[in-house]
Amino acid sequence: MIFFGVLLIFAGCSQKAKDTKGQESAPLKPEAAHGASQPAVIEKQSGLIFSAPSDWISEKPSSSSRQSQYKLPHVQGDSEDAQLVVYYFGGGGGTPQANIDRWIGEFAGPNGKPVTDAKVLHKTVNGIALTTVDVKGSYASSMGMMAQKDKPKTGERLLGAIAETANGPWFIKLTGPERTVARWQPTFDAFINSFHQ
Repeated sequence: MIFFGVLLIFAGCSQKAKDTKGQESAPLKPEAAHGASQPAVIEKQSGLIFSAPSDWISEKPSSSSRQSQYKLPHVQGDSEDAQLVVYYFGGGGGTPQANIDRWIGEFAGPNGKPVTDAKVLHKTVNGIALTTVDVKGSYASSMGMMAQKDKPKTGERLLGAIAETANGPWFIKLTGPERTVARWQPTFDAFINSFHQ
């Protein structure tokens, strides 16, 4: 698969990317959740353009199917950061419903029972059909080798979105501890609402 390079352009200014050293040792406080975000970073992919908040920490994608990958620092009281990944499989990857069902199936509720209260919504943003999901519980990823060695994590949350573009579907997954994901939910919503082709 051809990996499409990422073009980074700061919107409205020529400010250099923020130094992110020390982020892990200084977790964000929950009260910062509604503070103003830094200027967005515009990313142009094959068939999708989006604005990623600059307080998300961009990382080198760990596989060719990951077009963008970000670390979202944890809030005080959580021990792990959240992660947001933008996947693109060259136009494949299955239907939105099949993926939503699989993502929900990665979670279990109390006593290991299937989750029954996941929130699934459909909307259109700038002409792009979006399916979103919000699910909480014990999380065991089904992606790759991680699924084989990691035990389920309790108190986790996933915010996901599937964008149906002219070049095929794009898959967005934000996963992490519930409180940390809640802290970043407003920026996730702004992120998916920025999608255009």
